[in-house]
Amino acid sequence: MAHYSFIDENNIVLEVITGKDETDPLPDDFSSWEEYYETKRELLTCLRTSYNTYGNEHLNDGTPFRGNYAGIGFTYDSDNDVFIAPQPFESWTLNTTTWLWESPIAYPENSETLLFWDEELYQADTSDPKTAGWESYES
Repeated sequence: MAHYSFIDENNIVLEVITGKDETDPLPDDFSSWEEYYETKRELLTCLRTSYNTYGNEHLNDGTPFRGNYAGIGFTYDSDNDVFIAPQPFESWTLNTTTWLWESPIAYPENSETLLFWDEELYQADTSDPKTAGWESYES
């Protein structure tokens, strides 16, 4: 089984479906399953997406496909042929190798508590470089 995303004219993913494998026989007059499924959604483009691709790596040691598995609200970057999740915080930057958003301060490796990103805390930090941002749920 394969997965397909439907994107609008702004390259935003509106829907993701499970469909036919790309190796399954095609209906007459179609050159790909993307082309076939595109006929089912007026004014939307259909692009295959890989359930096993995350961070531009294939989870089963296969070949990564389109950077990340598409999700509703993701953007399709046609120049790089990748799906990109929405930017979670203003301060985070896109890693163009993994196609994932990264915080400006690395997640503490040896934290004994679960942490969350506090954008307000980060923006209010006047130190140079900034050191505030990750906060414990226990705080």
